[in-house]
Amino acid sequence: MRVAFVGKGGSGKTTLSALFARQLAAEGAPVVAIDADINQHVAEALSPGEGESHTAPPLSSRTGEIKDWLRGDNPRIASREEMIKTTPPGRGSRLLRLLGEDPVHAHHARPVGGVPLMVTGVFDDSDLGVACYHSKLGAVELYLNHLVDGPGEYVVVDMTAGADAFASGLFTRFDLTFLVAEPTRKGVSVYRQYRDHAREFGIALAVVGNKVTGEDDLLFLKEHVGDDLIAYCEQSPWVRAQEQGRTGGGLEPHNAHTLRQLRAAVDARPKDWEAFQRHAVEFHLRNARAWADRATGSELALQVDPDFRHGPDAPGLG
Repeated sequence: MRVAFVGKGGSGKTTLSALFARQLAAEGAPVVAIDADINQHVAEALSPGEGESHTAPPLSSRTGEIKDWLRGDNPRIASREEMIKTTPPGRGSRLLRLLGEDPVHAHHARPVGGVPLMVTGVFDDSDLGVACYHSKLGAVELYLNHLVDGPGEYVVVDMTAGADAFASGLFTRFDLTFLVAEPTRKGVSVYRQYRDHAREFGIALAVVGNKVTGEDDLLFLKEHVGDDLIAYCEQSPWVRAQEQGRTGGGLEPHNAHTLRQLRAAVDARPKDWEAFQRHAVEFHLRNARAWADRATGSELALQVDPDFRHGPDAPGLG
């Protein structure tokens, strides 16, 4: 199951995504965490101190090689240059299993705090003034487009802050999106943007309250979010101590229970491969018309294989 954590900057989405991934790993579940935020802090959130030594190459540094491997001998994709971030798999493409024996996981997943972590990478000097951060996210979208994940397997992605995720089709690649909201007017304003866009495309959205200090905070969230609020975290002295480099103790019982509630919500979601494929094709055609046909000099709608069906029975799954 693919899970996204989104929310206003400073809401605690990175911390919660890291705690959730760590909890899954501690329970023995196969899990991969992906840092897809422009501020790359998941490694440090997974393991303060240890995260600083995470040295796996960012996905964005090898996008060309990733494309070459994923396209395999798909006759509809002539070259890596004609394979854009939304290009869906077809017959001849290579598909991925979570933590399978493939060059994507082998080169880019490194354990931090017991969790295999992949990162998109940060801006370098050549990007400044000429590229937006979405250029870094293309490899994540390709990864998710070609991944066949099974029951009890998890990909946990820390997304960019605010509603910026809607600038690409990446927001449709998840089984469930957790929006982390503080009990403030600014905290719930991002929720309203996400809610409206998510409903338009049938995207499952659940709100996790964070930094709740009392009944008034909880009532505020319920008033503004309603039934989309599925759980909440209290202000955590343990998290603050970890961020300050002090170790020991453990996560507070209520917050640990909230993480279990989040897993239960994910596990209750049905896997809808048909909708996943439909969204992949729709956003590929949108990108083809908007810019990609012109940029590549090709008619990229022809990359869509009408007979391909994604999922555990798809061809190309090793």
